[in-house]
Amino acid sequence: MLRSLRAEVADALEVALVARDLPTDDLGIERPPDDVDAELASSVAFRLASEVGAPPPEVAAELAGEVDAADYDYVGSVTTQGPYLNFLPSERYFADTVAAAVESGYGRLPDRDTSVVVEHTSANPTGPVHVGRARNPIVGDALRRVLDFAGYDVETHYYVNDAGRQVATFTWAYETFDESELPDPERDRIEYDLVRYYRTGNTFLEDGPDEEVEAAEAEIQSIMQGLEAGDEETYERVAEVVDQVLSGMTECLARLPAEFDEFVKETRFMRDGSTDALVARLKELDAAVYEEEAWQLDLPGIDKNLVFLRSDGTSLYATRDLAHHEWKFDNFDRAVTVLGEDHGLQADQVRATLDLLGRDTDQLDQVLYSYVNLPEGKMSTREGTGIDLDDLLDEAIDRARDEVEDRLDDRLRDDDLDEEDVERIAHQVGTGAVRYDIVSKQPTKAITFEWDRALDFEAQSAPYVQYVHARACGILDEAASAGLVPADGPGHTGDIDAADLAEPEARDLLRTIARFPAVVEEAADELEPHRIATYTREFAEDFNAFYRECQVLGGDDEDVARARLALVAASRETVGNALDLLGVAAPESM
Repeated sequence: MLRSLRAEVADALEVALVARDLPTDDLGIERPPDDVDAELASSVAFRLASEVGAPPPEVAAELAGEVDAADYDYVGSVTTQGPYLNFLPSERYFADTVAAAVESGYGRLPDRDTSVVVEHTSANPTGPVHVGRARNPIVGDALRRVLDFAGYDVETHYYVNDAGRQVATFTWAYETFDESELPDPERDRIEYDLVRYYRTGNTFLEDGPDEEVEAAEAEIQSIMQGLEAGDEETYERVAEVVDQVLSGMTECLARLPAEFDEFVKETRFMRDGSTDALVARLKELDAAVYEEEAWQLDLPGIDKNLVFLRSDGTSLYATRDLAHHEWKFDNFDRAVTVLGEDHGLQADQVRATLDLLGRDTDQLDQVLYSYVNLPEGKMSTREGTGIDLDDLLDEAIDRARDEVEDRLDDRLRDDDLDEEDVERIAHQVGTGAVRYDIVSKQPTKAITFEWDRALDFEAQSAPYVQYVHARACGILDEAASAGLVPADGPGHTGDIDAADLAEPEARDLLRTIARFPAVVEEAADELEPHRIATYTREFAEDFNAFYRECQVLGGDDEDVARARLALVAASRETVGNALDLLGVAAPESM
């Protein structure tokens, strides 16, 4: 509803400005501070004061006098406060908010007829996903959800580095070492099994006999050159390792959950000739130089040259990634890439090179994030392996299970939870706590993951917001059992009178619900899913205040009870959809 109100406010301002023969190019519409009793405000009087030759408050008053609220559905009235015009909503605004929000999919925006590819995670297929990189799939998956909900046609890709030295080393080690030479795997899943070869191989290359290491290096180089030359047997050797490791990494990421529409392999752009064709074009650029036995680009405004071809004729990751980006531009309207902060230089080089190649880099958005840290001593570390994402998720679920079991005796609902229920809730809360805590921060800010904060049922965390959804479900279930609303869904509450939701707490909650589609739009436009998390925290505060101050069940006034139940139903749909955009489960019982 806020988006509709904003459109009406814009129209009202334009009409008022035209009536005064004033320019309409900048309306200055904004959200006022919380202590202002208005949904939207305009600072346009500031801009026009000098042109009109009057103080801003006088200009604001004149413009307000030109607005007739009766011409609009959602503009209830217009007031002025100093130089600001404040727009208050009508009763219909609140009634239509409830009517819209009880419907499934509330907050989803119309189709934009724009395709977007979101590339995220893209960790090298050399072993388990490390906890430090957990922010990439969590932010990337949340972006995918937000963009889809905002009306974009979204595909999610994982770009597989299957052509570099690391993968060649992995392939050599996999073919060289025997099971008996390896340590025991840390977990019963394929990437934990195979990573032992990679680690053993790297140790050998560092400490092995010189002659054997030299032979190994020659074989690794041969694998890399075989890939560059398009040798089918080499591709198959590498794919045997890469595909198995990826299958295990995919299982880990599915626990978040984070899923992909396509795994796009680097070698694809070597095999189809894209890389060779790109190299030829790069050599023709004025920025191309041959220095230190390699072809490079001296990019404007960037201190470090981009090396795109070695002296032995082999391309680099950056070269193939450029071919990959050109493929994205040819197949999608927009490309969003989620990258770790250590890839900032790479991001700048890619954008600058694409500019030189004549590509429209307005199509490209690069979201950089800082890594996730864990407080010292909070989790055990297996020797030589660091902490894997699986470890973090396991511990989160264990801690959530303990918390849920501790709270069983204090639950307000009388639905008995069996062991299966407790386990389900533990997974929802534990995994949700990890996702929510990570996605709720601005990507560029460093994170130290704290268990006490992430799993605090009383603070602004995932469990705190999840409990709001569970509480709304409980109220509606109880109402259905009493025959107050149909058991088959809250959307059948019928029309309500907004006057029955006149309490300040009810109005605050209504205003927050009305904002949800606008928050979705902002999060999508700015590529900032943490805005959704901030919204859910504010929503939870408003819902809990409503729950404390406004009795929903057991009151004497049937119309008020029905209106409050409708507001609870709208709340359940809204917070459930918001949590889903973050990839956090919305439990029906906790």
